[in-house]
Amino acid sequence: MFSDRLNVAVEAAFRAGRSTLSLFQVGTDVEWKADASPVTMADRQAEAMIRESLSKFFPGEAILGEEHGLTGTGSTRWIIDPIDGTKSFISGVPLYATLLSYEVEGDPILGICYFPALDEMLFAEKGKGAWFNGRSARVSKKPTLTGSVVCCGGHKSAHKYGRDEGINRIAEKTVATRTWSDAYGHALVATGRAEAMIDPIVSHWDVSALTLIVAEAGGMVSNFDGRHPFEPVHADGEVELISSNGLVHEEVLQAFR
Repeated sequence: MFSDRLNVAVEAAFRAGRSTLSLFQVGTDVEWKADASPVTMADRQAEAMIRESLSKFFPGEAILGEEHGLTGTGSTRWIIDPIDGTKSFISGVPLYATLLSYEVEGDPILGICYFPALDEMLFAEKGKGAWFNGRSARVSKKPTLTGSVVCCGGHKSAHKYGRDEGINRIAEKTVATRTWSDAYGHALVATGRAEAMIDPIVSHWDVSALTLIVAEAGGMVSNFDGRHPFEPVHADGEVELISSNGLVHEEVLQAFR
């Protein structure tokens, strides 16, 4: 049913993700990048493992990773985020993921999202649906924000980018809002456990796999203006991502207008 390329990618993400567990909740040393984001040996080790596996099966293909940048050229490329949610990782919180996608002409056709500490695996292949721990993944069917659960990134970024008022409007309607941020929030949307996830600022490697997974699960993705989430909207080239079950998407966008 699935391509050999997807099978290789799932195995690579799984093995790399599992490797992070030896450094999880054990006081791993943390370095801070120029943008004030943390990085650990677990991040670098996991990305190196994925690169090694991809190079073995698909030699010469371009790879863009958060920790080691871009290698190779061409109209197709792999996108790696070895630990999406490093702040969760260094805090001992299990809501971090290993993300891997494969893009053709900028369009992701494979997406993998693995949560090592939870042992939850989400993946999608374009046109073949999304899958969660071996079962078909589908978004929820709640038609409005009333009674919904909505996730968002941290309060600091919401305030910095002027999104806190919109989130407050949404919170007034929902049964709960939660800062289950990073990949975990989008994974909840793709598996029907939340209706929407709001990310005011993210990088391309944060969203490539997730946009495909949510879409293949029957959901919708966009930036805050309703455009494609890969469009850079910040001066540093970073992007925004709102994912939803599709039914509440316009209501979410309206809250920010």
